[in-house]
Amino acid sequence: MLSAGKLCVSRYRKIIGSISAAAEIHHVLVTDLKPSQCVRTLAISTGHSGKEVIKCKAAIAWEPKKPLVMEQIEVAPPKAHEVRIKILASGICRSDDHVITGAFVMPFPIVLGHEAAGIVESVGEGVTCVKPGDTVIPLIVPQCGKCSSCLSTRGNLCSENDIISARGLMPDGTSRFTCKGKNLHHFLSTSTFTEYTVVHETSVVKIDAAAPLEKVCLIGCGFSTGYGAAVQTAQVERGSTCAVFGLGGVGLSVIMGCKAAGASKIFAIDINKDKFAKAKELGATDCIDPLDFKKPINEVLFELTGGEGVDYSFEVVGRTDTMIAALASCHMNFGTSVIVGLPPPGSHISYDPFLLFTGRTWKGSVFGGWKSKDAVPKLVSDFMGKKFVLDPLISHTLPFDKINEGFELLRSGKSIRTVLTF
Repeated sequence: MLSAGKLCVSRYRKIIGSISAAAEIHHVLVTDLKPSQCVRTLAISTGHSGKEVIKCKAAIAWEPKKPLVMEQIEVAPPKAHEVRIKILASGICRSDDHVITGAFVMPFPIVLGHEAAGIVESVGEGVTCVKPGDTVIPLIVPQCGKCSSCLSTRGNLCSENDIISARGLMPDGTSRFTCKGKNLHHFLSTSTFTEYTVVHETSVVKIDAAAPLEKVCLIGCGFSTGYGAAVQTAQVERGSTCAVFGLGGVGLSVIMGCKAAGASKIFAIDINKDKFAKAKELGATDCIDPLDFKKPINEVLFELTGGEGVDYSFEVVGRTDTMIAALASCHMNFGTSVIVGLPPPGSHISYDPFLLFTGRTWKGSVFGGWKSKDAVPKLVSDFMGKKFVLDPLISHTLPFDKINEGFELLRSGKSIRTVLTF
């Protein structure tokens, strides 16, 4: 009978079988490791140059509003200051689905996915931040350390990001993916619905090698975005009141952040009552379905807070009407409302400026306001130190081949976070 360690070695030998014949990868057996940790024993052979094209499996979005197609693609070797990563776990995020549905406009064909963890397979010339064999998380918000946002204590949206430009290319304007003779676009500087990806060195960070990748991959996007919106962007104070609009994985992470900050009241708001039990488990004190009332939700919240309004509100849906409702729910003088949900492209908001004139603050939050390279390793460390949990956010775990099933779970409202394992 094989030990857990040997079983893992056998499994990951199969995983790397798609590397070209010139590439040689060895596994080091560490018998004390748990099965979920065995992947950290992966080590790249000194005989592997990292200059070969890798053929591997990827889920491609060839066009909008169509299921992803599992294809064999070619992944080019990393150029100078680039890193090629073997992806081992990736979450399915609503932002990925926004591209598929056309709500978030990106060029096609494209390799989606952005919330992941894996192992460095090879590095290009000049890379010093990671090395082959390192356990890493790709970063949707880079940290170059040189632009105004990176140098400022007030910002985190590095100028190297692909969120605003949405070009779907590497910084040099080219792609590292091809399939059937066609170039494939990248997504949010990461592209993780593939067995191998290439990222710029500003978009990857080394993490604790003992961390369970099928859990900490959520720190690559959803958890950090929500948790950080509360503790980093809003800086929720102890004893304050909070309202969270939208109870998906990110919204639940906001609740976790509000609870960690010591909020006395956390109102969880959603029209899907099936989400209420999980919200309460993670810290919500009250759950509200706006459809149960004949009055606007902001009026309901004012009544529940003695006519004051909440100290902090968070919009985690991505709808302009809920953005205004969240703002109107805040204390009229010192309330803060944070937009976390991705707004539809080209959308506009019309609102009464008196909502802000009285003193309210309205702000946005990208990746929780964290400077990615600084924050992600610490968040992983905090998870390992049991300062927060991630398991309650993971409702489903599926093999990579069943990625379209994962998207159906998301669209039907039956999942919180589905994690794909490779």
